[in-house]
Amino acid sequence: MGLRLPQGTAKREPTYRWSRDNYSQFWRSVDIWRTVLSFLFLIWLDSHDWSYINGKTPARVKKRTRARAAWLREALLELGPTFIKVGQLLSTRSDILPAESVEELSKLQDQVPAFSFDQAKAIIERELGKPIDVLYAWIEPEPLAAASLGQVHRAQLPSGEQVVVKVQRPGLLKLFGIDLGILRQIAQYLQRHPRWGRGRDWLGIYEECRRILYEEADYLHEGRNADTFRRNFRDNPKVIVPRVYWRYTSSQVLTLEYLPGIKISDYEALRQANIDCKSVAVAGAESYLQQLLRHGFFHADPHPGNLAITPAGNLIFYDFGMMGQIKPITREKLLKALFGIARKDAQEVLSALVDLGAVQITGDPTPLRRSIQFMLDNFVGQPFEKQSITAISDDLYEIAYDQPFRFPATFTFVLRALSTLEGVGKGLDPDFNLMEIAKPYTLELMEAHRNGNGNLSRAIIDEIGKQAIQTGNSALGLPRRLDDTLTKIEQGDLRIRVRSQETDRILRKLSSTAMAGIYAIWGAGFTVGAIILLVNGWLWLAGMVGLLSLYCLWCMRGIFAKLEKLDNMF
Repeated sequence: MGLRLPQGTAKREPTYRWSRDNYSQFWRSVDIWRTVLSFLFLIWLDSHDWSYINGKTPARVKKRTRARAAWLREALLELGPTFIKVGQLLSTRSDILPAESVEELSKLQDQVPAFSFDQAKAIIERELGKPIDVLYAWIEPEPLAAASLGQVHRAQLPSGEQVVVKVQRPGLLKLFGIDLGILRQIAQYLQRHPRWGRGRDWLGIYEECRRILYEEADYLHEGRNADTFRRNFRDNPKVIVPRVYWRYTSSQVLTLEYLPGIKISDYEALRQANIDCKSVAVAGAESYLQQLLRHGFFHADPHPGNLAITPAGNLIFYDFGMMGQIKPITREKLLKALFGIARKDAQEVLSALVDLGAVQITGDPTPLRRSIQFMLDNFVGQPFEKQSITAISDDLYEIAYDQPFRFPATFTFVLRALSTLEGVGKGLDPDFNLMEIAKPYTLELMEAHRNGNGNLSRAIIDEIGKQAIQTGNSALGLPRRLDDTLTKIEQGDLRIRVRSQETDRILRKLSSTAMAGIYAIWGAGFTVGAIILLVNGWLWLAGMVGLLSLYCLWCMRGIFAKLEKLDNMF
């Protein structure tokens, strides 16, 4: 077996605890729970106004949220493969995490220390059943890149084909087993929590993560994905997909055709190679629209590292571990959704989205229906080419965050992928507009679904025309608005609240008095503890407990001041 000079950029420092051979299950559990409890403590701390020394303001809250997210990103990197992948999956879930957290987690780089070539060689020989010098004419001992699940070595087959060999990280499945057992416990804890469990299906999210992790770790599954993707684009010369060499592939070893290219986000290198960046941006967008609207099988992680450009300007896709599938859309469901949008009927749109599987309701649907109505009132009717996928997804996620419903993984993968492509496209061409490129594909989809009275687009235009005539006459519009108001009252979108000032005052006094009593008990306990520690010579610890006692007294003073202010108000 010949060896080549190192060409890789795999990262070898620092060495993380999880990558050590003697890393025990006990210490793994300690590291995970320490990180989780530390993060929950920081969240609890941030929820109290007194933790902000100079006062709590929206800007300070946002800054601290971003700092916590950066801390979490580094903590997940320290915990290794399972949690790196979980962090990347959570970075697509803006419906359950604040925008600052999503932005920071999206920076989580799947680049970790490489494992030794001796370990890689042992895995290849065990999985493929032959000595490595028989399998390959030569193989690079230095990996091209190392990620959380495995690393890639460049090689050549005895027949002369240039290939890359993807080798799974040693002990990965064992680590998955330990980590996922602990993650399930965490999901169960969050599910039962009165604050974080409200309207959130944490166990469902855990199951999604578990399924995706094991699918990505199965290289046979990735190879089948690559073959399917390659067949889907067999008639499109602008899209190139590496060939799988099945004789040199197993569940832990994947051998693919070596297809070098220029990274799609390396704009300067593309310009130097005289590649038409505008054509590249359009080709990337069209390829993804074809995946979504024609194939129903799409690349769920099209970040710039997984896309490259050939010298001829063609698009190369890499890494098929995480793919998404869209179920065939029935004519009735699509008609229902589009007619609902045309009529600006939030209830009809919501029902259609549930039927299509685009939204999963986990609680009261009223907030979601109200949010859809807001979107219909404010965005429908704007010029199609003026809209932005990133802006639309941000608005959707902002509406969905901390509400009792969630989007399924496929939906969030689609939005994340489209937003990524839109960003890359604008980098290639400042005038790039994904929505404008999508228009003919959308019309094609609409034309493909015809009803018995003519085509769908004609019916929608007619419906919009009817709405324009109805809303153009103010005399006819008044009864309709009254009817809408009554409907909102029935559906719970319009609420009437009656307050009794005297009752409110008594309830606030009772609540404040109870809190003062709790702080009094704590303060007394801390004071007695400090005295005992002081008598026994534990000066440092006695001082810390004494500070806690003073803190309780300070809290009591603040509560009584509020009570006095409350009495003066009434």
